[in-house]
Amino acid sequence: MPLLATAAVPEGAMRNQAQPVLRTGNLVLRPWRESDVDAVVAAFADPDIQHWHVRTMSTGEALDWIGGWPRYWAAERAASWAITGPDDVALGQAGLRQVDLFEGHAHVSYWVRPEARGRGAAVTATEAMVDWSLGELGLHRLQLTHSVRNEASCRVAAKLGFLAEGVLRGAGRHADGWHDMHVHSRLRDDPATGV
Repeated sequence: MPLLATAAVPEGAMRNQAQPVLRTGNLVLRPWRESDVDAVVAAFADPDIQHWHVRTMSTGEALDWIGGWPRYWAAERAASWAITGPDDVALGQAGLRQVDLFEGHAHVSYWVRPEARGRGAAVTATEAMVDWSLGELGLHRLQLTHSVRNEASCRVAAKLGFLAEGVLRGAGRHADGWHDMHVHSRLRDDPATGV
């Protein structure tokens, strides 16, 4: 059955290029490396990251997690960047999940390790990824969701210029039960945030 619309972003837009390195201020977003394994294990040992992302990781699991990102990029389904400082140590991650190039949308994720919190790293780094996604990649819509109890994530979403759209009732399963989830979005045509 023929489609009556063309793809918002052509197939191959991701896999036909290397995952870019994004620079912003003193932060660099780069593809994950096996040498980041200790930083990933440490991140998922943090109680806040465990609470909101509902997982821990052993060294082997962290290596599998790191090794999966090139495959997701090649399949044009997801992407993740290590957020690093001047010492090139991974302080966090910014990523795209559920990428749909035909529809031109994806879900945004981010986390930062405790030593990077309160310094604007999540906002600054994620903004660089958002700008690339809506600009160079050409996505039309980015969405992010977080537990209504995660006030820090809500502040990041607002600073990124993601508008609140509503609440998904009982949509997120956490270790302490079901959480309602805030939904935020940003469109390519929305005004720049100036972050």
